[in-house]
Parts: sequence; C-alpha cells; structure tokens
Amino acid sequence: MQKTDIDFKVLPDNPGVYRFVGMGGEVLYVGKATSLRDRVKSYFASDIAEVRSPLIAKVVSDAVRIEWEECDSVLDALILEAKRIHELRPPGNTDLKDDKSWNWLIVTREKFPRFLVVRERALESTMAPGGIAHRFGPFPRGGALKEALRIVGRIFPFFDARFSVTGKLSKSQEKTLRFNQSIGKYPLLDEVIYKKTVRFLVLLFSAKKKSLLTALEREMKRAARDERFEEADTLKRQLFALQHIRDVTLIKEDLKRPESTSFRVEAYDTAHTRGDSPRGVMAVVEDGEARPAEYRIFTIRGWKNRDMKLHPYMGVKEKEDDFAALEEIIRRRARHPEWPYPKLVVIDGGRAHLARAKKVLKEAGMQAEAVSVVKDEHHRPREILGSSAVVHAHESSILLANSEAHRFAIGRHRRALRQRM
Repeated sequence: MQKTDIDFKVLPDNPGVYRFVGMGGEVLYVGKATSLRDRVKSYFASDIAEVRSPLIAKVVSDAVRIEWEECDSVLDALILEAKRIHELRPPGNTDLKDDKSWNWLIVTREKFPRFLVVRERALESTMAPGGIAHRFGPFPRGGALKEALRIVGRIFPFFDARFSVTGKLSKSQEKTLRFNQSIGKYPLLDEVIYKKTVRFLVLLFSAKKKSLLTALEREMKRAARDERFEEADTLKRQLFALQHIRDVTLIKEDLKRPESTSFRVEAYDTAHTRGDSPRGVMAVVEDGEARPAEYRIFTIRGWKNRDMKLHPYMGVKEKEDDFAALEEIIRRRARHPEWPYPKLVVIDGGRAHLARAKKVLKEAGMQAEAVSVVKDEHHRPREILGSSAVVHAHESSILLANSEAHRFAIGRHRRALRQRM
C-alpha cells in the first residue's frame, strides 16, 4: 500500500484501534492509537523499516486497505486492541512477538477474586484456589496494562494481592491488606458489593463499555430507589469517572511511538558458573546516558553444554554454547518491537563473535550496526572491533553500554544463584 492510496483526512483524530488488511481480507496487523490519523500516517514514513522493523514495513506494503474503530479513550483502545489481537491473531503481531512473553490479565475464581497480571508462559501454572475465572489479553505492552489497571483501580478498587485475601493470613499479609484498604486501593471485604465490582470490571476488560455504563446506571437507580444512598452516590461517581476518564499517562506512553530519533545503543552479555544458571542481559545507553529502566534479562533456554565440569578449559563445545547464547539473546530481543530498536549493538568477543552477531541481526530483521569489545586478561577493554567511523563517533557510549551489560549480567546471575541456594 502506498501513501498516495490513503486519504488521511478521513481518519479520525481520536483514540482507537486500526487494522492493516490484506488482499484476501485477512487482517495483517492490529494496533492502538491516541490519534488514529497521526498513528496510521506514521507507517508511511520513508524509514519505517529502520524505525519499526522490516516486518512492519512488509505489513504496510502487503496491505490493500486500513480499517479502524474509534474509542472514547486510550484506555478503551488498549483493551480493544488486546481483544482484537486475541480474536484475529494477525501475523504482523504474532510473528513479531514471543507469545510466552505476552501479558494477560486474569481474574481468579475465589470468594474475593483477584486481578493479576501474568505472562503467557505462567498462565497454566498460576496458583489460585479455584483456578482462573476470566482472562483478558494478550496485551503487547505490560507497562501500559499496569498503568491502565492503576487508572481503573481509582474508579473500581480491586484486589491484586499475590495471596488470597480470605483465610489465614500472615502478619505481613494482614498488614498489607489493611494498609491498602486504608488508602482506598483495596475495597472492604463486602462480598455483595465486591461481586458487583468484579462484574463491572469484567465488562470493562471485555471491551463492553456501553454495557458497563448501562449496568452502572441501572444499579445506581436501584440503590437510590431502595434508599441505599451511599451506594448510589458511589455508583454515580464511578459512572461519571468512567465517562470522563483521564488517561494522561497512557497518552504519553503512546506518543513515544513510533520510536524517537535519539541514538540508542544496546549491549548484550551473558553470565554463568560452569554452565549453571545462565543469564543473558540487554543494557541500554541512549544519547550517551544509561537507561536502567530499559534493561532486560533473558534466561538462556538453549544452553547445550550442561555439564561444563567435563570441559574445564576453553574448548569447541564451550565456544559453541557461547555463540548459541548470543544468538538466542538477539533473536528473542528482536521479537519485541514495542522496545525501540537500537542503532548500534555491542557484544563481547572477537571477530568470530562479531560476524555471528551481524549474521543473526540481519536474519532477525534488526538493521543495526554491530561492534565487539575485546577484553584483556583482566577483563578490561583492549580493542573495539567494527566500523572505525562508528567506533570513533560512539566510543564512550560503546564502552559504557558494554560495562553496564557486564555489571547487570553478573548481578542478575548472582541473584539467581542465591535464589537457588
């Protein structure tokens, strides 16, 4: 699809969900937007493959039309986006993500249900006395989901504790419960009222806002008729808040995409003890400054050489494990287009490592330069391999990112060992 094929003026300057549709009517990609007009327009930039990814660029070129649904707020768009991804499973969404890292909102089946955010891989193992009553998702961006829950919790206080709020509680659990009730984050243990709250929240996260507004108005009138004036007043405030919701934080997060033009450097590193508890990490430096909030950790799953005690010296198998770990980190990182893509990737190792990294980056659709930091016997930087122009221009960022990745990898690896012990 070409930019000239679309009249952007017909697109609303309102929040909503958009879909890129292929020749056979199949939905190729689903996304949400603060402004449908601005977001869709951004896909037709000349550097879309670099800013987003080559796969997104392919989605745009394969599409023959764009469909959209307007929403009252960014919150509604976030919820509807998850519902449409679940219903349609567009290749542009599913192919770009690691399904096991997607976020889901679950509602436990118990006397006072809890609303918990869990990863796809943890859905089956999530422990709740009666199991899962409802689940909503997948939500591509966990931060946006948590912010949405914070906003919703101000209107409909709900339980999100990792422990059941009934039954025998420890002193710390009791303290947590009472404190959160005192500040209004948790509701009181009124089974009748909380049951209604759960029903309202299920309607909201099922993208049935109209039904929710109708139910709230009906309950408000019923409470007033029965002279339950305090409850009627609460319902009136909830109805008003839902109709005038201010999701400023969600809008700010939405405006971060498509990604900024700042120079982003990502460094990848691994840590293990004779093959035990292998961890891979990603550190981020943007415009010369470390961004710890954007660091990520990966548990290495494809570690081949489990019995490292048989190989006390550096050998072929150990080297192959090192290559495999690096490749796994890059491929899993590439499945997260919701994180801004780097302009430069930094790794540890020699020319063989650098060649492998460049090959995998290309295969994964990440168009980034790559350099490798060679260390001396004291693990201090000795040389930087790669484009001399890139090294000269960004040497300080390269060394900072490499140092941060090593520090972060060692710290997380030690934590993992302590937890196991």
